[in-house]
Amino acid sequence: MTNLALKYRPKALNEIIGQDHILGENGVLKKLILSETLPHIFLYGPPGCGKTTLARVIASVLERPFYEMNATTLKIEDLRKIFKEYTNALQKPLIFIDEVHRLSKNQQEVLLPFMENSAALIIGASTENPYYSLTAAMRSRSHLFELNAINRTEMSKYLDHIITLENFLVEEDAKEYLLFSSGGDARAMLNLMESAAAIESPITLKTLKQIRPHAMQAGSSESESHYALTSAMIKSIRGSDIDAAIYYLARLIDGGEPAEFIARRLAILASEDIGNANPPALNLASSTLNIVKHIGYPEARISLSQLVIYLASSPKSNSSYIAINSALKAIQEGEIHPIPSHIKTHAKTYQYPHDFGGWVEQSYLSSPLHFYQTQQIGFEKTLWQWHEKIINS
Repeated sequence: MTNLALKYRPKALNEIIGQDHILGENGVLKKLILSETLPHIFLYGPPGCGKTTLARVIASVLERPFYEMNATTLKIEDLRKIFKEYTNALQKPLIFIDEVHRLSKNQQEVLLPFMENSAALIIGASTENPYYSLTAAMRSRSHLFELNAINRTEMSKYLDHIITLENFLVEEDAKEYLLFSSGGDARAMLNLMESAAAIESPITLKTLKQIRPHAMQAGSSESESHYALTSAMIKSIRGSDIDAAIYYLARLIDGGEPAEFIARRLAILASEDIGNANPPALNLASSTLNIVKHIGYPEARISLSQLVIYLASSPKSNSSYIAINSALKAIQEGEIHPIPSHIKTHAKTYQYPHDFGGWVEQSYLSSPLHFYQTQQIGFEKTLWQWHEKIINS
């Protein structure tokens, strides 16, 4: 059987799905491509959203020679050979570099002069935001565009289209699982369907789950059960009901929800609902998120269970959540005040608290503002006592 992902890889801009924010009728990236004014760009987004495909389509639209490389295996001498080959050519090549966040500083420095004189059009791609891995010089010579995981509506239309073209028979619950478990990754969805089609017709949910027991990415399902179960788990933890929280955690795990997605939701809860009432909760949530990234299921269920029990047992406070929301709301409503001159950089009148035993009375706002209201729950009460002791000493 022909590889479906390759067979149906888009060949034109209007065939690329799920990226209307940059490739739609008013998409700025599309306008740059069609006007042939495209600068060097770096694309980032989850697997299967079309980064490599987009680079190939751009090369086709611009009629440029296309070279595909990976930062992990890229050799500087190979780059130099390409640049030398096109030194006097009228049409410069398009060099696509995947995993661009792995480019070394030395590799980036080699690219810079060729980016500067437009010896080639450089397009990089990554599943991670490469902003902080690129040098300032690279960032100043390029634009960064984010590609989204393909949404359920687009994925469903695409799946139905391929099923029709291939004359596949797919049971409805199997079709739902193809969408749910692929997490916006069109390539993964087609690969799973292709494997199942080689085994049986019609394609059944049972076979799909045997091939892919768990969903691939976070938040992949838009079904009511996904949102309802996640919400129920969070609310049970917030309400300190350990057994209910563990039950909904088990439902999520059994339903194929990725361990990383669950851990991310719990990390958010650790700040939003527990905060400084028990600061170690955030540390444990962070550690759990890191652990489940590396071990996966089935062992990840144990770490997630430990974290859920700890969070449900912790004192709760949303003071930090309320404080930052209040401050952001005030700013958005026009509460913009000048920084007092004595705390600006290199101010001569700034009083250094350490010179006064740790605290000295001075203003840090030009107008009085109040956002934080301690609830004095758990360790938050101790923090407030420390704060009061400092300023009243």
